[in-house]
Amino acid sequence: MPTFDYLALDTAGRERTGTLTAASEGDARALLERRKLLPVRLGAVAAEARTAPVPTLSSGLGRRKLSTKALTLFTRQLATLISVSPLEEALRSIALQSEQKRVADVVWRVHGGVVEGRRLADAMALESASFPPLYRAMVAAGEGSGGMTEILERLADLHERQAEVRGKILTALAYPAMLALVALLIVIGMMTYVIPKVVEQFNDMGQELPLLTRIVIGISEFMTSYSLIVLALIGIGVVVFGRMMQREDFHLKVDRRLLGIPLIGRLLRDLHAARLARTLSTMVDNGMPLLDGLAVTSRTIRNRVLRGATEDMVESIREGGSLSGSMRRTGIFPPLLVHMTASGESSGKLAQMLGRAADYMEREFDAFTKSALSLLEPLIIVIMGGVIATIVLSILLPILQLDTIAIK
Repeated sequence: MPTFDYLALDTAGRERTGTLTAASEGDARALLERRKLLPVRLGAVAAEARTAPVPTLSSGLGRRKLSTKALTLFTRQLATLISVSPLEEALRSIALQSEQKRVADVVWRVHGGVVEGRRLADAMALESASFPPLYRAMVAAGEGSGGMTEILERLADLHERQAEVRGKILTALAYPAMLALVALLIVIGMMTYVIPKVVEQFNDMGQELPLLTRIVIGISEFMTSYSLIVLALIGIGVVVFGRMMQREDFHLKVDRRLLGIPLIGRLLRDLHAARLARTLSTMVDNGMPLLDGLAVTSRTIRNRVLRGATEDMVESIREGGSLSGSMRRTGIFPPLLVHMTASGESSGKLAQMLGRAADYMEREFDAFTKSALSLLEPLIIVIMGGVIATIVLSILLPILQLDTIAIK
């Protein structure tokens, strides 16, 4: 379907520019007139002027969602462009300048929805995999209040902060993970290659081997003979576990156990609390109803226990309770967040206090992960060093025993 550039006048005599998609120029003029716009200039966009074709809204097969980085960049670009140009033109500009085809395809489909007369939030719902419910709810709030630019800027800030937290976690885990992987590969290589070669020499000695050596040889023979069976059993276990996780009751039990693990449980609770505080701060500051924000946020939480606690908060507030009181009753939020939320409610500065609480919890989370992972690295080194030392000692003991017999 052709795309047309237009210059038109609205009922107040102001110029409006943009693009729209229609079957013919006559249909394009009729569409402008239904929007109460008087066409001044209308021309088809040449096919070669577009760097990517405009996908149809019904082309749902093969779609890929936007990454977090791409969504953040799109949000920042859209916030900048809609302050100086109409929404349709801003979306078209982003799609044309995008270097990634999947990003351009998503933006073109959103653009097509807007051209057909949908609100931006409704057009984004056509690409629900790329635009989460919370994102669309905040966009809808911006459309209703007229503060779309500010909402998009805050959304971009929110996504950048969340990406920063995830980046810190991945960066902190990278070195310990690589260290553990390399050490594990060394141990497997020694057990499956070095030890069998040494065993051949020990069999010619005709003497009883030390207990430690016999244990290591037994483990080596087991790994050499049954490694494929073990890998198959692990694969079957992963598949069965994945099927069991589809059951709500089993998933709930696993999530509850995760929260009960000393370090991991605290990390999950703190991450949830910081994200919720940051999100609520953004929504409240932009006039979005607190109850609606909490209800949308609860659907984005993966841990079933934390999701249930957030849904309980929604019901408590709906029945007339306060945000701080509902947080306190769940028993999963840090006392600092509960106290600062109560202070914000009493002083009328809820958004500001939630933002400060999120800043503090993110700093605490950063410090906690650094200290925990700084202890994890030497622990991995000590454990793997002990394993390798045990293997080496099991090889040396028969040799030392043979030297002792020779001296005698």
